[in-house]
Amino acid sequence: MKPTSAALAITGFLVGILSPGYARQTSFQLTGKTLVLGNVSYFVPPTPVSQLKLGGDPKMRSLLTTVANDFSGDIIPMTVIPTSSNSFGQPQLESAVNSFKTADDVFSESFLTSVYIQFTGKGRPSASLPFAAKVFDTALVLKSPQYSGGAALTSSLPAGPYFLDPSSGKIFEALRLYDDPQQSFIYGVIPDGQGGFKQLNAHLDGAATESVAVPSRLYFTPTPQKPLAGLRLAVKDIYDVKGLHTGCGNRAFYTFYPAKTKTAPAVQRLLDGGMVLVGKTKTSQFANGETATQDWVDLHAPYNPRGDGYQDGSSSSTGSGTSIAAYPWLDHTIGSDTGGSMRGPSGANGVFGNRPSHGAVPLDDVMPLSPELDTGGVFARDAKAWAKVGHWWYQDLKSFNRFPKKILIPTDSFGGSFLNSTPAAGTADALFNEFITKLETFLGTKRTEINFTNMWNSTKPANSTAPSLRALLNTTYADLITLDQIALVADPFINGFKAVHGGRAPFINPAPLARWAYGRTLPSTQKDAAIRDKTIFMNWFAENVVRPDKDTCSESLFLYPQSAGGTNYRNRYGGPPSVPFGFSTGRIAVHAETPDMVVPVGQIPYHSTITNTTEFLPVTLSFIAAKNCDLMLFNLFAELQDAGIIKPVLTGPRVFSAETP
Repeated sequence: MKPTSAALAITGFLVGILSPGYARQTSFQLTGKTLVLGNVSYFVPPTPVSQLKLGGDPKMRSLLTTVANDFSGDIIPMTVIPTSSNSFGQPQLESAVNSFKTADDVFSESFLTSVYIQFTGKGRPSASLPFAAKVFDTALVLKSPQYSGGAALTSSLPAGPYFLDPSSGKIFEALRLYDDPQQSFIYGVIPDGQGGFKQLNAHLDGAATESVAVPSRLYFTPTPQKPLAGLRLAVKDIYDVKGLHTGCGNRAFYTFYPAKTKTAPAVQRLLDGGMVLVGKTKTSQFANGETATQDWVDLHAPYNPRGDGYQDGSSSSTGSGTSIAAYPWLDHTIGSDTGGSMRGPSGANGVFGNRPSHGAVPLDDVMPLSPELDTGGVFARDAKAWAKVGHWWYQDLKSFNRFPKKILIPTDSFGGSFLNSTPAAGTADALFNEFITKLETFLGTKRTEINFTNMWNSTKPANSTAPSLRALLNTTYADLITLDQIALVADPFINGFKAVHGGRAPFINPAPLARWAYGRTLPSTQKDAAIRDKTIFMNWFAENVVRPDKDTCSESLFLYPQSAGGTNYRNRYGGPPSVPFGFSTGRIAVHAETPDMVVPVGQIPYHSTITNTTEFLPVTLSFIAAKNCDLMLFNLFAELQDAGIIKPVLTGPRVFSAETP
């Protein structure tokens, strides 16, 4: 066989001192190999998943040695093909190869250098593959023991690409290495074989391009117990994962605390469902809001792939939002939302994303911003896939398959009434109005336009003396996040760091410093006052605006604009960070503890000052429902996608194709 497109370039990595003088005193550990096969980079884990029983068959060993010599004498690419057919020949092989290429981004024909036919049926099978050498450049055909002259594996393997060590017969998974040009990841991970994970790499200067290793999709088969089997997951770096450091966007924090000894229950629930963790994504520091250029100091802000590629990705779940919008090899990412950290990136990056009902998923072993407000959300590019993960993650909530008949449209959030004035074509308002019209038809109802501010003024509870919503809640969010994070994160970290570094303080980015400085000025009674005002609003909203319903969970759907295709260039210099005072529509769910879910509805053109051409940015809507009605919303969006009203989004510069408005 000639090592053409299947040629391997291999690099092995060792950890330890390899000096002969210390050979008896120093141990080292194989940590895997990286290689290039057919111009694609792969990682070979150090732990085998099975082993070919070579026995003393000299012919088999000779064949393996011959093939291995064409591949640096090290390992051989191999494809495992299970079959229940008693006769396996050209049609069966070609069918398997075509299905593998369609379903999987790790497999390629380069792995057909050797094949292992694994019989799963009954009877005495036969296999004839003389054509494989000519069609697929196959040098070696191996078969399970049911075939004449077959060789057994110590453990049966699912279909897919592997690497075979010819000297030992050990078989290793093939993990494809993807670069991270968006700089969304802090590091990639691989399983450590002990229920935890270890870092694939970690460049904490924030500038290096990371590598993320993904397993073959062919290795996994969903079951009722593991409905999410094989879905690739990336996690915001505020969630603890066994074996990994949690950095929270701060280099000193990353190095000060040891690797975690357990995984956050929220992450573990997804892993238990079969999801495969492939890496940790960047967060703005300590999950505080930061803007690219002026605030991201310790790490570099990830790049939003939409439009010209130089729009701010929003925060704090920036890495999770930018990566799911950029990389088709990534299925889902998770982040957190305290004041908008899921919804902002969802809108800026044009993806599905949610702030769930408060308490919908446990947040133990997750860095807190404010436990009274913190929630965990999931990003997706497809509404039905999003719903599947949502049902598993928020499994303690009740599912509803009937939907509200009332659509509330706050005109003070949309900037006016669409009923009294038709929006100009080609604008975000036109896309909003078009979507709402389709939603009306789907639900068999008509929208109800309201003025949210006036509604409060006319129905506010007697126990509130505040003249307006802004007056009631102006400092509530800022008070809670600063007081909570100072007590739970900042002071323990800073004081602990100083104690072991001779009084030297750790570096903190400008945004959290500004917020913590404000919090340190507050009296000890301020938290109780903030919770009181939050509770007043929460009860009022549930009683007067979006009420629960026994049949549809929520009596109504409350819609407001999440993103309208506006620019926010990352090369624009802004002012210093400030304390997040005020109240807006985006704070409704924060204080009301309701779900707030973002849906892409279109894209609009703009003239980019970066590329000097016409580019497109996403337009998205937020849906609010009554508390704990998350699964009803997931079901609604899945049905809207089936009806063609909602569409899956693409990766890259455009949310939708050029043919989609």
